Amino acid sequence: MAADESVVRPDSPDAAMAELVAGNGRYIDGRSESHNLPSARGGLAAGQSPFAAIIRCADSRVAPEIVFDQPLGELFVCGVAGNIPTAEIIASLEYGVAVLGCKAIVIMGHSACGAVDAAMEHRHDTNALPGNLPQLIDQIVIPCTVNADPKAPGALDAAIACNAKEGVERLMRGSQIIADAVKAGSLKIFAGVQDLKTGRFSLVK
Repeated sequence: MAADESVVRPDSPDAAMAELVAGNGRYIDGRSESHNLPSARGGLAAGQSPFAAIIRCADSRVAPEIVFDQPLGELFVCGVAGNIPTAEIIASLEYGVAVLGCKAIVIMGHSACGAVDAAMEHRHDTNALPGNLPQLIDQIVIPCTVNADPKAPGALDAAIACNAKEGVERLMRGSQIIADAVKAGSLKIFAGVQDLKTGRFSLVK
């Protein structure tokens, strides 16, 4: 059951992405419409039917429901530093697609990502990082910038976009459920980057 039965939800992958883009436009312009009113809690408690799933970075400045102007119950959000499709994230997304019926998956990078920055700075020696961070940073994939100077202008932005784009193929390789849904046309995977200064989410081609 959806949180608000009066809302007509996107019924295709392209419609799902179009709604996210439209919501982001409202957010940028200061015209956000989403509210999480007490009256909606009964519907939320009864079940969920999100139209899109998001892999977001764990960064505290990134909030998909706000950035895409969506109320609770509309987005199935998974978070991990560097927005990486880890095995646990992929399993969660399989549930979102196979059980909840998500029409789109968005891999949501963001500007000034500390995880990607660390991957660039320590790419030849991740063991210099403390705790379990090396295991995480090693999973950030930035082949298009492997020979780039990590301190060069634009290098971090390029790596952030590259990491998000690489996540699409990792999802396809890591999940037969997701790959089959894409092949059937019931699901599409998109990659993009949010600019923290403007709030704009731009798709990575």
